Amino acid sequence: MSLNALILAADSALRTLWADPRASRPTPQTATAELVLSDAERREAAALMRVNHVGEVCAQALYTGQALACQDPALRAQLSEASREETDHLAWTKQRLDDLNDRPSLLNPLWYAGAFAIGYAAGKLGGDKVSLGFVVETERQVEAHLQSHMDLLPAGDNASRAIVAQMKADEIAHAQMAQKAGAVELPGAVKALMQSAAKVMTTVAHRI
Repeated sequence: MSLNALILAADSALRTLWADPRASRPTPQTATAELVLSDAERREAAALMRVNHVGEVCAQALYTGQALACQDPALRAQLSEASREETDHLAWTKQRLDDLNDRPSLLNPLWYAGAFAIGYAAGKLGGDKVSLGFVVETERQVEAHLQSHMDLLPAGDNASRAIVAQMKADEIAHAQMAQKAGAVELPGAVKALMQSAAKVMTTVAHRI
């Protein structure tokens, strides 16, 4: 592992956790007029977007950890490209939280550290194909999670819905990229463990 790679990984962590993310694409918009949200609806929308923001913090960490452990330069470039798209998601969800007068999760450093460790371990211990398998399963679970948010968001929150819809489309593309690159199917026990960990994260991030 080169010193340059470690510096880039540290830079990614610092930017994700403490810098204002900059999107390379405009924030998704909807042609439907935004309705005025009640205080209760605003709080619920903000809680859901905070969970989505945490998911993007974890995505940055996961891809950074995997890229650090990756042995294939071409695959490392693909992981880096996916990470850049996830930066768009990070920026969009942060902006939406600001619009809703709310804040990101206070535990983001913890979420980042855990996801980075999983990504690095998957790539280092299992190799590139297992690492890609984690990408596929993670994106599948995130896609399902985002779909559930489309049902849970307040009916009038069209701005959040537009963001979530585009994020969902991007996650599907990331899973397809990993499959084409040679991902292996993860064991059922590993998938169940990932779901349990995600459940803890989403439940806590909804409030904290």
